[in-house]
This record gives sequence, C-alpha cells and structure tokens, in this order.
Amino acid sequence: MLLRGKRALIFGVANDHSIAWGIAQAFHREGAGVALSYGAPNLERRVQPLAESIGAELVVPCDVSRDEDIEAAFATIAQRWDSLDILVHAVAFAQREDLKNPFLQTSRSGFHLALDISAYSLVALSRAAAPLLGKGAAIVALTYFGAEKVIPNYNVMGVAKAALEASVRYLAWDLGPRGVRVNAISAGPVRTLSSAGVSGFKDMLHHHAERAPLRANVTLDEVGGAALYLCSDLGAGVTGEVLHVDAGYNIVGM
Repeated sequence: MLLRGKRALIFGVANDHSIAWGIAQAFHREGAGVALSYGAPNLERRVQPLAESIGAELVVPCDVSRDEDIEAAFATIAQRWDSLDILVHAVAFAQREDLKNPFLQTSRSGFHLALDISAYSLVALSRAAAPLLGKGAAIVALTYFGAEKVIPNYNVMGVAKAALEASVRYLAWDLGPRGVRVNAISAGPVRTLSSAGVSGFKDMLHHHAERAPLRANVTLDEVGGAALYLCSDLGAGVTGEVLHVDAGYNIVGM
C-alpha cells in the first residue's frame, strides 16, 4: 500500500460527489489514516456517514475564513496525531452573483471573499499544519483551468485559482528546505456541490467531453489517483507543480 502508516487531513468534503471525497477514498484504499474537515455546520450530517464508511479517525469542523477555527481544528488534530504526512486543500467559494454577472461587475467584498476562502486559506492551513509536517510530507490543492485561460462564467473564481496556483509555488519554496512538497491538481470539470454555482456548468461538461483528447470528462477516481501519486513516495521529486488531470483538455488550442 502506497500510504501505509501515513496520516492525511482533508479539507473540503461536502458530500459523496466532492473531489475531496474521491481523494479521501483513494488514500484510505492505500492504507492512510484519514481525518476529514467540513466548513458549514449543515454539512456535518453529510460528512459524518462518509467518514464512518472509511473509518476516518477524526472529523473536525473548520470555517477556513476564521483563524480561530483553523487554530481549533489543528489543536484537535495535534491531540490525536503527533505528526501529519498529507494536507489536502479542496476549498473554494464565491458569491453566486459574482459567478453569474460579468467579471467587470465583481464587487469588492465578493473579490475579497473569493480570494480569502479559495486562495489565502491554503496559506493559513499550511502555516497551521507546518509544526506537524516532517520530511517527506506533502500538501496538495485543487485548482482549475480557469486560472490560466478565460472560462466564461468562472469569473472571480478564475482569479482566485490563479492566486492559489501562485501560492502553491511560493509555499513550495518556503517549505522545500524542510522536505515538504506542495503541488496542485488542475482537475477537469466535475459535477460537485460547488460547481452547481457556476452558470452554464452543464454546457462546460459537454464542451469538455467533446473537445478533450480522451473525449471524456474526468472522474473522482482519476483525480484521487493523481493525488495519490503526488502525496506518496512516487511523487517524491515533484513540488511547486500544477498537474492537469483533465483528459488532456488543456493541450488543445482550437
């Protein structure tokens, strides 16, 4: 098993369609001890049964926009685990009107909110996790092609994901001397709770499947497998990278 004896803390599980859940299942299958974190209180009823199904060792609430919540979450983790091998950041949010209206109309408060929850939270979580991360540990974040190219209706989230990808590189530089690797997965469109807020998402799915070289949309298992590679010893020499798991969509020019 690739992750036998490893401990993984995963932020962003909302339901059984979450990319974070696909990653959690892959890690569990490969022997990792898993802890899950959810944001909104109303998600607990969805996350708890999932956690039980894989024998998750901990389920902790955490609003990543609140420093006190992050401190409390990691205090709980530290009481149970004396070290952490893997941190997964699968957290993103933007106001619905900022995904529906033209980017030009993005509000100041909406911009701040999207960047705070979708990008800065990676910095905050990595800083809180740092005392538990030792040589060989890995951090992985979830991003999307809208960080690189204009995706209609993705709007402020594309800017937030671009900030997230830049943060991955700078964190990789900061944590590299300690033997901690930081990478991101740019997953193709997946039908999740958060994707429902993107106007025209069904059209995005069809467009992607028609034009990607593999003529398909990606699955949770495929993204989970990529996370497994990046967070196991198989990816020991990889840091600061954005790995596209999108059936090849990103290579197509027309």
